[in-house]
Amino acid sequence: NYYSAQAVSSASRAGLLTGCYPNRIGFAGALGPKSKTGLNPDEETMAENLKKAGYATAIVGKWHVGCRPGLMPLDHGFDEYFGLPYSNDMWPHHPQTSSYPPLPLYEGRKVVNPSVSAADQAQLTTRYTEHAVDFITRRSEGPFFLYLAHSMPHVPLFVSDKFKGKSEQGLYGDVMMELDWSVGEVLRTLEELGLERNTLVIFTSDNGPAPSFRQLRTNGMRGVKNSLYEGGIRMPFIIRWPGVIEAGKVDDTTVVCAVDLLPSLCKIARARLPKGYRSSGEDMSRALLGKPSVRKGDLMWDFGRNEAFMFPRDRYHRSPSLAIRRGNWKLLLNPDGSNAQLYDIAADINETKNLAEKNPALVRDLSKTVLAWWERRPRIGTGKQ
Repeated sequence: NYYSAQAVSSASRAGLLTGCYPNRIGFAGALGPKSKTGLNPDEETMAENLKKAGYATAIVGKWHVGCRPGLMPLDHGFDEYFGLPYSNDMWPHHPQTSSYPPLPLYEGRKVVNPSVSAADQAQLTTRYTEHAVDFITRRSEGPFFLYLAHSMPHVPLFVSDKFKGKSEQGLYGDVMMELDWSVGEVLRTLEELGLERNTLVIFTSDNGPAPSFRQLRTNGMRGVKNSLYEGGIRMPFIIRWPGVIEAGKVDDTTVVCAVDLLPSLCKIARARLPKGYRSSGEDMSRALLGKPSVRKGDLMWDFGRNEAFMFPRDRYHRSPSLAIRRGNWKLLLNPDGSNAQLYDIAADINETKNLAEKNPALVRDLSKTVLAWWERRPRIGTGKQ
């Protein structure tokens, strides 16, 4: 029962890093290379909170929440950075547009490769892994926070020669096999350095599979990326801490969201939140550590640009632009109140049985809550961003 903060990359990552709903801080979709906006410097990220508590901080991989000077990782609490400033498909070889500039690779504030090629893309997963392992090794004497955000399996797909053709499941399978190797290298490093029992590891994703990947599966869940159905925002969430979290335990009841991670991890790390900080998320640290926990409030999503991203003739991918989850109930609707869809997620994870007509009072209550929340959002360009 884990959710991303949004159904698309930039907004999802902004929510994870700040603990704020993306629409509260001006994020509606995915930022492009020419975007002049990004994560507001006034917003304190997870990295900034942990850095104040003595943690060394690094991001390796995809950033995608602002590529202008003053909006990059080192401006938001990270000591080290190696990776791409936005998505790896935002390059001149994009199959649908040639308007993208050359794709740069950064180390710190320096561009170390001004124009990433196909050969370079094939080495991204390997190079990210090497930098992640190096950071952990160098910082092993003190507390550290590593945000390893792989560019793959976002299209375009590339894989190194050491995994090419090895999965027997096509290119996508090879890419996933290399990502699996990468995670293994990180875990092996922790074990070799004697850090395994003192390190919390979380594995998750930012949004559902792209509509172009028709062969991908969401285990029957309706919707994909850019959709507020479960297939667009409900993500795998694997957490590991030997000696603290029981191995092999499955929690399919507690509802957790990416916006909960900042307050939860700061609680676990004993890092202070900023004075006057108001998180959209809740402290769900007990749930993360495998202890009984119940969510107190609702979860809400606003994908205001939903229609612009969808395929008008493809009903499977379209969804209303607002959603709210309370307990096992999830309501989707548009800002004008139309297209209300109510689902009991515990009984119908695939969202096939619309129970709105049978529960009019609940629909009114949930609608009132999410519409009031939506009306309070800052307009794009006028908020903190």
